[in-house]
Amino acid sequence: MAKNKWSMDAAHSEVQFKVRHLMVSWVTGAFHKFEVTLEMEGQDLTTAEVNFTADVASLSTNNEERDKHLRSKDFFDAENHPQMTFQSNKLEKQTEEEYEMTGILTMRGQSHSITLKVEFSGIITDPRGNTRTGFTVNGNLNRTDFGITFSRLAEAGEALLGETVTILANTEFLLV
Repeated sequence: MAKNKWSMDAAHSEVQFKVRHLMVSWVTGAFHKFEVTLEMEGQDLTTAEVNFTADVASLSTNNEERDKHLRSKDFFDAENHPQMTFQSNKLEKQTEEEYEMTGILTMRGQSHSITLKVEFSGIITDPRGNTRTGFTVNGNLNRTDFGITFSRLAEAGEALLGETVTILANTEFLLV
C-alpha cells in the first residue's frame, strides 16, 4: 500500500518546551518556525514516518534577554547548530488513541534516541471537504544528554535550572 502524504497546518500547530526554574516554577518557550512531515499507510499510525525540523533561532520564552542566552553557546548554540531535528523510527499502538513514538532527536550536533507519547485524535473531513488529522505529542528529555550543561546555583544552593525538559507539541495535518 502506498503511503499517504500529509501537510502540516501551521496555523493549527505548535511546539512548546518547559523547564524548571529555581525548582519552584516553570519557564515555558516555543519554537515559532518548524516543519513536520507525516506519511502513513491509510489510517495505520504504526506505519507512520514523522520528520520534524525546528529553526532554533525562532525560539521564544517572551523574554528577549533570556531568548538571546538560550540561543548562545551555553544552551542551543544556534549559530553553529541552527536546526533541531527528530526522525521517527517506530510507532507502537498502546490503545486506540495512544501511541509511543521512538526516534532520533538531534540537537547541538548530538543525536540520541527518545520516546514520546502520542495522542491520535483521529481522521476527519472538514467543512471544506479536506481530510485532516491531529496529534498531541509529549515527553521529557535530559538536556545534558545533548551537551546543554549550563548550571548555576542560586544563593540558597538550589539549582537555577532543571535538567529535565518537557516537550509538548500539538499538530494538525491535511491530506495532500
